[in-house]
Order: sequence, then C-alpha cells, then structure tokens
Amino acid sequence: CVMVGWETNSQAQRLNTGCRSFTWELFQQLDLNKDGRVDISELRTGLAARGLHRGEAEEIVLESDINHDGLLDLEEFSQYMLHHERRLQLMFHSLDRNNDGRIDVGEIKHSLRELGVEVTMEQASRILQSMDRDGTMTIDWNEWRDHFLFNPLHNMEEIVHHWKHSHMFDIGEHLTVPDEFSERERRSGVVWRQLVAGAMAGAVSRTGTAPLDRLKVFLQVHGSSSRGINLWSGLRGMVQEGGVFSLWRGNGINVLKIAPESAIKFMAYEQIKWVMRGSKEGGSLRVQERFIAGSLAGATAQTIIYPMEVLKTRLTLRKTGQYSGMADCARQILKAEGVRAFYRGYLPNTLGIIPYAGIDLAVYETLKNAWLQRYCVASADPGVLVLLACGTISSTCGQLASYPLALIRTRMQAQAITEGIPKLTMVGQFKYIISHEGVPGLYRGITPNFLKVIPAVSISYVVYEHMKKVLGVGY
Repeated sequence: CVMVGWETNSQAQRLNTGCRSFTWELFQQLDLNKDGRVDISELRTGLAARGLHRGEAEEIVLESDINHDGLLDLEEFSQYMLHHERRLQLMFHSLDRNNDGRIDVGEIKHSLRELGVEVTMEQASRILQSMDRDGTMTIDWNEWRDHFLFNPLHNMEEIVHHWKHSHMFDIGEHLTVPDEFSERERRSGVVWRQLVAGAMAGAVSRTGTAPLDRLKVFLQVHGSSSRGINLWSGLRGMVQEGGVFSLWRGNGINVLKIAPESAIKFMAYEQIKWVMRGSKEGGSLRVQERFIAGSLAGATAQTIIYPMEVLKTRLTLRKTGQYSGMADCARQILKAEGVRAFYRGYLPNTLGIIPYAGIDLAVYETLKNAWLQRYCVASADPGVLVLLACGTISSTCGQLASYPLALIRTRMQAQAITEGIPKLTMVGQFKYIISHEGVPGLYRGITPNFLKVIPAVSISYVVYEHMKKVLGVGY
C-alpha cells in the first residue's frame, strides 16, 4: 500500500498484496461485533489494547469517515491506512539518512536538531527504545509503522512534538522544571495556550480541594490548641461558625494568583535559561540545569506574588464579618502592621522550594523512567494512571521533606491574629514548636494535606488534558 522507495512495480505489487492482507486482519480485530463496520467505541478499545491514547479514535474517524455516518467500513478503513502509511513511509525515509532501511540513534538526534530541537544521546536512545521491539537499537519499517499506525500524526514536526512531550518533559502539576518549547511553538502560541490550560486546571483543582486546604491551614496555625480536633470535627466547626460556604474562604485569591504566578515563572525561566546558555542560541538544558533555572524562576515568581500568599492565609483564617473582601483585608494589614507584614514567612517559604522541588522532581522522574524502561516495548506513553501514581508518590515525598517549613511560613503569616503565641522569627518558631508541641507539631495539619493530593492531581490532570483539546494544544 506504499510505493515510495520501492524500485520495481513487482516489488510494489508484492507490498500492496501484503498490505491488503494486513489491513484486513486489523479490521477484523477491531470489528468486535463482526457487523462489517468499526465504531468509535470499538476503535477506542483497540487503541487501549495497544497502549495508545483512546482520544485518537475521534481524530481517526473524523479523517477517514467519508460518508460521515460515524462508522468505518472496510473501504474507508483501507483508504485511511493507505494514506497514513504513505505519510509514515515518507517520514521514515526522511529519518533514514543513509538509506539502509533502519533508523539509529544518531539519525534521530540529527533529524531533531534540523527541526530545532536539541537532545542528548540518552534522550534519543529513550525515543528509539520505545519503538525497538527486537532489541537491535535500530528501527526498521515494520517497527516504525506499527508504532505510529493508530497515531494520526501528519508530518515530522508533529512526530517531534509527540516525542518531546512523551519522553523528555513534564507538564501540568510539575512546573518546577518548565517545558522546553521550540521557536515554532512559541510563534504559534502553544506556550501561552498551555499556560492557560495549566492555570484553568489549577483553578478547578484548588477549588475542589479548598475545604481540605482551609482545614490544613487552621490546624497549622492553631497548633497545640487544636490537638482535640480531627478532620470531621474541624470541618463541622467551620460550617457551624460560618456556614457551608465558609469552607471556601481564601479560595478566591488562591485561584486569582495562579495566572500571574505561572506567567511570571515562565518569563523568568526563559530569561534565566538564556543567561545560563550564555547566548540566545543553543540546545535545550539538561534536567539538572532546568531544575536550577526552574527553582530560581519559582523563587522570582514567589517574591513578586508573595503578598497574595499572606492575604490568602489571613482570608482563610478570618472569622465571619472580619473582612469585607480582599481589598479590605489588605488595607487593615497595611494600617495595623505595615508593609513588612506582607512578607512574613517569606524566608521559610523560599527555602521550602528547594527540598520540595528537588525531591518531587527526582522521585517523579525516577518512577516514570523506571516504568518506561520496563514497558517501553508495549507503549511510548505511560498513560493516565501511571502518571497520576508517579505524581502522587513524588508529591507526597516532597511534602514530607518540606512540610515543616510550610507550617512555619503559615504560622508567621498569621502571627498578628493568633492569640497566646509570641511573634517569632523562623528559628524562633521552630524552637517554640519543638518545645511546646514536640516533633509531631512540625507536621500538624499534614493529614488533610495528604488527603487532597490524589484528588488535586487527578482533577488537575483531567482538566488540563480537556483544556488542551479545547485550546487546540495537541499531544
């Protein structure tokens, strides 16, 4: 079914005969109810069985459904296979620079460089291993075709985008190491659409878990006085004091600060990355360099939006009628405590970035790469459940390491409204907690914090993927 690169008509005829047989067998496998047609449900099931994105089914049907009945008969399926294999054959030959019928690591690295994406040999090897079924560290035509057969990519630029986001970089919740975007993606607006998708995902996720977040802050601040309070009694007490909607106090500004924080972090990251490279030209940074640049960018964003963090804590802890809104809260803090109050807890907050980001990234990368190395023959994409599991475990490990600093930060932010506790520095807070509450006091409120990890990551991932589709950001 593909004649590109074949020298004689007899070779093309033999290939056509083989492809017709191959297409018929595939169609029979997908046609689960044996009615001579394949619907979207059957196609999704077939894609899932091959470890692929089930969301590709809609695009395949849209592209190949000639009579627009939502079903694929054998002729429509054969036409799709014919055209798609022709595209894949052209892409295969563009990568096979020495025309030996196989693609090696060097050819992948060279082709990516020509398209403006610099990768290391290790990264190129990971790409190749995801398609290499026979362990030869080269890809022949059959391996290439089978890997991309049900992935409706149309050109090498889309293949590169698929590789980049499937193997090397992480998006969504894990923004400590921001994504590497090509010049083409920047010009096309992919960057900002992805930032918008991330902001929307964060907003929905934080809103969904806001009651647990408010309970966590309450337990952090009130310390030893809240020893008798458990999750249920804490939530019930908040409802009794201010009604059901009081569970979402502070959520408005928590959502409001997502967009500026993400934008500032990305712009700062781009500038820091440029300085680290020494020029505007050059390849992508290594993971360690991106971690440093991402941490510095995160610290920069936190410095600028930190007053909103203080407002969020005060609004979260406020009693009914204490403040009429964000502006009134800011005005009262400024009048009673001065400008410096808006940066209370800044030092432990900044220091907390390092253990959380480092451990979170290291555990996430280790778990995901271990899965890819073990199952890369079956699939190039870990899938939703694997990514959620990796994200949940890595986030939990990061929180265990950084939680004491987060608790001290919150205590310092709320010092003016807590009775019976002296106003202390970061070290003073640490000593006070140890002497009055013991080591467990450093982890007060961590239970609701852990409880919100899985729903927060899950909601964020689902909303992020949906928003990418709505905004036209492909995989």
